Amino acid sequence: MSTFIVVSDGMDKEIFKQLQGVENFEVFPEAKISQEKLQELLPKIEGLVIRSATTVTADLLEKAPNLKYVIRAGEGTDNIDKKSCEQKGVKVSNTPGANNNSAAEHAIALMMTTLRKTAWAHNTMANGGWDKSKYTGVELADKKVGIVGFGRIGQIVAKRLAGFDPKVKFYDPFIEKSDLPYATKAKDLNEIFETCDVISIHTPLMDATKGLVNKELLSKIQPHAILVNAARGGIVDEQALHDCLKNKSFRAAGFDVFATEPLEENSPLRKLDNIVLTPHLGASTEEAQVRVGEMAVHQMKEFFINNNLLNEVKA
Repeated sequence: MSTFIVVSDGMDKEIFKQLQGVENFEVFPEAKISQEKLQELLPKIEGLVIRSATTVTADLLEKAPNLKYVIRAGEGTDNIDKKSCEQKGVKVSNTPGANNNSAAEHAIALMMTTLRKTAWAHNTMANGGWDKSKYTGVELADKKVGIVGFGRIGQIVAKRLAGFDPKVKFYDPFIEKSDLPYATKAKDLNEIFETCDVISIHTPLMDATKGLVNKELLSKIQPHAILVNAARGGIVDEQALHDCLKNKSFRAAGFDVFATEPLEENSPLRKLDNIVLTPHLGASTEEAQVRVGEMAVHQMKEFFINNNLLNEVKA
């Protein structure tokens, strides 16, 4: 008897070949499939590997009676209804750490792009312009950088910033201190938003963090400061963000994640001239694709061949 495995949201081609080569695994021959095709395959699927495009809902689980194991190739599992999985006896894992460096680097890229206005300058150049004086930027060196959420990714961001001689303030209810001499814990979120020149979000999305960065906190950002979010959509109130940026209450923002993805075509955020938008690219590096793929393959093999569940995520 073979085990039917589907990878719905893509995987590095070489890693996908490794998965296909596992004895007793029947792997659907495409490393990325449409949501329509996934629906067609649901009755057969026993193992499912997803990224951010597929949402494992209670409805999906009803249509997949043979599903035993879901792996989120990445860190966040907010696109999986874990309570429904638990009720159905479906195990859930992620691939912790595989995307961390890529996500941290993307946050810093957003900082630099926003501070130096490179994205907007490129758009002008691409349309024949040369507006040098319009795109005078701001240096990152010696700035106060506030990190909201000081877990693995937040700490990598702080380490990668070392060469800019920053003064890092972080807030995380579960972490009291940092080994980095230039990073100290803020007394609360207000201190981060009131005093920092650059604010970067690095918390997971959960009940406690949904809408965490609300209108009140956004109103505390200094006029010259920027806000970056390469963590999860839904943490920042997007309507309040839009209003603040439209009113120029702070300098600019760089966002990679949104409450609804893909970001709606008519989203008012698209019309602003002081926000850099990227389509959830935090984990989109060649290196991260390989790492998450290798972990997912290993975990799938361990679960179905050795009855060993790795990196379980519970409801």
